Amino acid sequence: MRAAKMIRAAAITALGLSFLWGCGEKETQDPEKISVGVTSYNQSDTFLGELLGAFKEDLEELERGDLSITVTIRDAAGSQRTQDDQVRELIGAGCDVLCVNLVDRADPSEIIDLARDNEIPIIFFNREPVAEDLMQWDKLYYVGADARQSGIMQGELAAAAIQADSQIDRNKDGKIQYVVLEGEPGHQDAIIRTEDAVETLRDSGVKLEKLSYGIANWNRGQAQNRMEQMINQYQNQIELVLANNDDMALGALDAYEKSNITETSLPLVFGIDGTAAGLEAVEQSRLAGTVYNDKEGQAEAMAKLAVAVVTGEGLEELDIQEERYIRLPYAKVTRENVHEFSCNQ
Repeated sequence: MRAAKMIRAAAITALGLSFLWGCGEKETQDPEKISVGVTSYNQSDTFLGELLGAFKEDLEELERGDLSITVTIRDAAGSQRTQDDQVRELIGAGCDVLCVNLVDRADPSEIIDLARDNEIPIIFFNREPVAEDLMQWDKLYYVGADARQSGIMQGELAAAAIQADSQIDRNKDGKIQYVVLEGEPGHQDAIIRTEDAVETLRDSGVKLEKLSYGIANWNRGQAQNRMEQMINQYQNQIELVLANNDDMALGALDAYEKSNITETSLPLVFGIDGTAAGLEAVEQSRLAGTVYNDKEGQAEAMAKLAVAVVTGEGLEELDIQEERYIRLPYAKVTRENVHEFSCNQ
């Protein structure tokens, strides 16, 4: 399966040759044509960009002689109001199913009302709505992963590395001085990833001392700025950096590359997501590890679900839990096994 994904990734630049873009006019008399509307919270997000690339490939593969699929993708650029308007536009353009990566996971009411009033199923993805909202209607679904699992795995990776190398505790005080680079303030995944990573480290017997944290909104450039501030304050005291995603972990590395701190004084840095750049950094031993968020599996599940909810065929073949959820597992990535994941890129 992973080999097939690699072959498909090589063909991504050819998508425009045979793929139709734009919802266009909805042809209610022709069930062989499916229009998919997508709106994401921010397309500058590296993980989302890679997920949507795989999603478009999967939709193309699901086309056949008697079925054509068109897709329109919109970028909400961090504005829930913009996203609400985009959903209204996509419905007006005749889309049969919506795939929504929420800007604000706690504020999907207008989107749900619009879709329900027009009988358009919604597949929320990557940013999980509150459970009560997802139960408002039987044509609402979520495809993603369990944020808690990613935090636990990041903590396990860090604990294993620390326990295997006594030199990580450079000042020999019996504690690991650490900092955190967090996603959006108040975002469920950011909170869970941080809390569970730290709790797992402590449960593994690692004594910790938190020096600081920085909110970097999942962004590499912001993470570099926050990390530079922490380096200026703490110099070589930082022994561990826990970042909520790979982009922020890479931003931390960028900050250290600009600093005057020697290589022997660099901390361990861990990310989450397994983006192409993150995996490359693990392969080069720049990142100590990451946690792979199965974007290929999520994209495939989204594509099959989108077709199934429109055609009414194939739902029973999908692993839908609690009639609403499809979750793909995370996986730990280290220098030793990174090649198993980088071949998907």
